[in-house]
Formats: sequence, structure tokens, C-alpha cells
Amino acid sequence: MSAANLAILLLSIFLGVMTFLFIFRIVLTWYPKLDLNRLPFNLIAWPTEPFLVPLRKIVPPIGGVDITPIIWVGIFTLLRELLLGQQGLLKMALQM
Repeated sequence: MSAANLAILLLSIFLGVMTFLFIFRIVLTWYPKLDLNRLPFNLIAWPTEPFLVPLRKIVPPIGGVDITPIIWVGIFTLLRELLLGQQGLLKMALQM
């Protein structure tokens, strides 16, 4: 396996896992009384919180609902498609 293929595989795994974690984070917002510092919830909160904090300063809650996890799902999904999709930039660069 070449270094480029390994990098694409690792990027794909990272973007997939982060999308998955943010989807779980959206579900956790439905239960505001959960303690995100306790297992197993902290396994979802700790990797996602560094992404959410800066975006929360830009995007305020809408109607009391924090939409920043939804925005990150969109960002990670878009990045995965643009870089690794069938016609993604990295896939096309490897074919050259």
C-alpha cells in the first residue's frame, strides 16, 4: 500500500468517525440532563467539544437549540465527499 493510499484511508476513517460522533452528539442534545463528563458520554463529548466551542462563538443557539453539531456533520460530510468521493480531489489526483 502506498503512502498516498494509506493517507486517504486514514483521512476517510477520521472523517467517518467524526461524522458518526457528531451524529451521536446531536442525539445527546435531546437529553440535556445527561452528564457529558461520565462514561460513555464523555467518549462522544471529548473529541467533539474542541470543534464546537469556536463555532458556538459564531453561531448562537436558534430558539434555544445548539445547531453547531449539525453544522459540523455537514462540514465533515462535505469534506469527505469533496476529497474522497467517486470524483473527489484526492481520488482523481491518484489516478493521474
